[in-house]
Amino acid sequence: MSSVQLTNVRRSYGKTLVLNDVSFTAPEGQVVALLGASGSGKSTILRLIAGLEPVDAGEIRIGGERVSGAGVAVATEARRVGMVFQDYSLFPHLTVGANVAFGLDKLGRAERDEMALKWLDRVGLKHRAGSYPHELSGGEQQRVALARALAPKPRAILLDEPFSGLDAGLRAELRDTTLATLAEARTTTLFVTHDAEDALQAADRLVILKAGRVLQEAAPREAYDHPASLDAAAALGPINVFKGAVNNGVLDTPFGTVQASHLANGSTAVAAVRAEALTLTPGAGAQVTAVRPHGAHDLVRIEAQGLAWRALTPARAPLGDTVSVQIQPTGAFAFSA
Repeated sequence: MSSVQLTNVRRSYGKTLVLNDVSFTAPEGQVVALLGASGSGKSTILRLIAGLEPVDAGEIRIGGERVSGAGVAVATEARRVGMVFQDYSLFPHLTVGANVAFGLDKLGRAERDEMALKWLDRVGLKHRAGSYPHELSGGEQQRVALARALAPKPRAILLDEPFSGLDAGLRAELRDTTLATLAEARTTTLFVTHDAEDALQAADRLVILKAGRVLQEAAPREAYDHPASLDAAAALGPINVFKGAVNNGVLDTPFGTVQASHLANGSTAVAAVRAEALTLTPGAGAQVTAVRPHGAHDLVRIEAQGLAWRALTPARAPLGDTVSVQIQPTGAFAFSA
């Protein structure tokens, strides 16, 4: 395993700047999620690390070795990086076992087959070694692709939207299986996702991206509890937003105050309040306009002074038509406008 480090990486397609001075580090043996909306540059980063495209500026190092940069472009096969594409890219004419053995061409036939079976066993698919990709479910194909990528013992592995396109139950199961396999292999992993839940539950570190820039690089809990910006807060789940002036170290919203002592009095600020940071009790101050089930919680829409916010409350909590609202400081943030 090796660390992966990007320093001031830039990449353009024609006049379109796709990555703008991107810097972050994926530590050895850790899982790093690249989180962002479509067009944020996530998949381009994977392609640059894999050597499928050159960098326009900056550099990439794998295990300390400079593999991309001015005058340097180490060939893809020499980087020893495994990649699992979104469509899995299994060879349809080869059996599952042969797919996994494909990258082990430096071994003898018997050793290659033995190693392939070993990796299939680690992802729970040894019994499907003789099957063909079209005979497998989407989740099984993903696990085969993961085994194929890990079998040659890469220095790092890259996963492009590994859990997309799967139903919720299979998604969670596959996420757990993948994480267990990666933990056992202790392989440095970078995976691309636009799903905050996948990023928070699967990653040791997050790199939050928007429009080709890094908004924040941090551990999941740190990023969730201490977002670096409004966009970083929004990337990890729905937020309620209010813009106003800072007075005496607080920003007054129609639903309560948000601490803003780090901002200058009189300055314009934007409050970001997570739905679970709103505590509702029977009373007055806000109008309940809708209540919808949301698993163990209810998603409650409230209005005050013409502003509508969303709150997550314990399911079936007695609320009434009007409620009192408290904003819990742990889920409320103020940023300069």
